[in-house]
Amino acid sequence: MPDELAITDFPLRAQDKLRYGDTDRQGHINNAVFSTFLETGRVELIYDRARQLVGPGTSFVIARLEMDFLSELLWPGDVEIGTRVASVGRSSVRLEQAIFQGERCVASGITVMVQMDEATRKSLPFSDAVRERLLALMPLSAG
Repeated sequence: MPDELAITDFPLRAQDKLRYGDTDRQGHINNAVFSTFLETGRVELIYDRARQLVGPGTSFVIARLEMDFLSELLWPGDVEIGTRVASVGRSSVRLEQAIFQGERCVASGITVMVQMDEATRKSLPFSDAVRERLLALMPLSAG
């Protein structure tokens, strides 16, 4: 991902509240909570009823999660999580995400999600409809 990110770089946006209980000994938001913020962005994408990405008998699992911590995140306040689809494979989707406090990007991450058949517990290729919905969320320059 580029070094300079703005929330406007991401077509999908979610918000989360910073809680006092999220702070660590240094007084900033614990790094483990950053993963929870990325989860908020992923869940809002995957389980959005309008998109219908999860079909009967299917679910998504994380195959890879990579995160770069760019700045401290301080309580109190809110964060905004940006999500975009970077690429779509046979049964996987690569998401680029970033966490913002105000205009400041405090972390960025890459998450690879795999669609799984709940009965066999193995990867399951996307239907044409789901593939099209995911591809529609990619930036024009990436397609």
